[in-house]
Amino acid sequence: MSAETAIATPEIIPSMSVNALESVYELVADDFAAANQLIPHKLTSDVALVEEIGQYIVESGGKRLRPLMVLLTARCCGYAETEHVKLAAIIEFLHTATLLHDDVVDRSVLRRGRATANATWGNAPSVLVGDFLYSRAFQLMVELGQMKIMAILSDATNTIAEGEVMQLANVGNCQITESSYMEVIRCKTALLFQASTHTAGVLASNSHSTQQSLKHFGLHFGLAYQLVDDWLDYAGESEAMGKNVGADLAEGKLTLPLIHALARGTEQQVRHLRDCISARSIDALPEVLRIVRQTGALDYTQNAARAQCDEAVRCLDNLPDNAYREAMDVLARFAVARLN
Repeated sequence: MSAETAIATPEIIPSMSVNALESVYELVADDFAAANQLIPHKLTSDVALVEEIGQYIVESGGKRLRPLMVLLTARCCGYAETEHVKLAAIIEFLHTATLLHDDVVDRSVLRRGRATANATWGNAPSVLVGDFLYSRAFQLMVELGQMKIMAILSDATNTIAEGEVMQLANVGNCQITESSYMEVIRCKTALLFQASTHTAGVLASNSHSTQQSLKHFGLHFGLAYQLVDDWLDYAGESEAMGKNVGADLAEGKLTLPLIHALARGTEQQVRHLRDCISARSIDALPEVLRIVRQTGALDYTQNAARAQCDEAVRCLDNLPDNAYREAMDVLARFAVARLN
């Protein structure tokens, strides 16, 4: 898959950001091509269904931002070997496994404009192939032979699973606080971005301060990215996003726009939101959108995403001043450019 193909995804991306993003991929074009060759190669299995579902999900589009961040981070730190390509593949397998499991839990039928694996093959095969991808990722970690990287990724995988359970436990919970929600998305979403840059830093640099800066960059990038997704779920368009607008509401998930609206709304607005959340019906979306806008929740979520982006960019100050660091800056700003 070429860099051009990698960014041709059904998401809201301003044209100016597309051009900037293309330049980021071009900077590590050879590495990215090598990762895209390695990923399907490592998906081979004697079980035909495993290979079929695995290939389907990894070839279903997406920008592969997490592997891209691995490649950029390693090169930014002056890494001149090739093991970062294997690390990029590990990260992509972990991410893909979470997508398979997420779609089963959420009963999703659409991702990136295509039918989900569980909608096509059923829940049981999707869960089991997700398990296969997790185990293949850990096989590759053993090949990598870096105990600290394995520790970071095993801890991250465990925490991501906890985040999924936390989110599930909070379905329909109108009492969830903003701080509790931020912890959910830290565990569920941001941690794999954090692990991507942190492990690449460990692979490429002996500097503890550099590794910590990269760790925090990935964390704040991931938080910004998820907050933008939260905003898009109430402000985007279904065709552009590749999923139904209001999907979070229909699943009973309270994200930052709803949490803020519940905290700032009038008694009548809050009562109505609670009823809509309880009903979990997409038919309630127009009225929910009206209340979300009236309470300033969309602007609040935008500002929260931009604040996380700014924090991520500040983390780059401690890194070597080169084209790769500049590209990481562009990538961080791309995360919030989707708000436009």
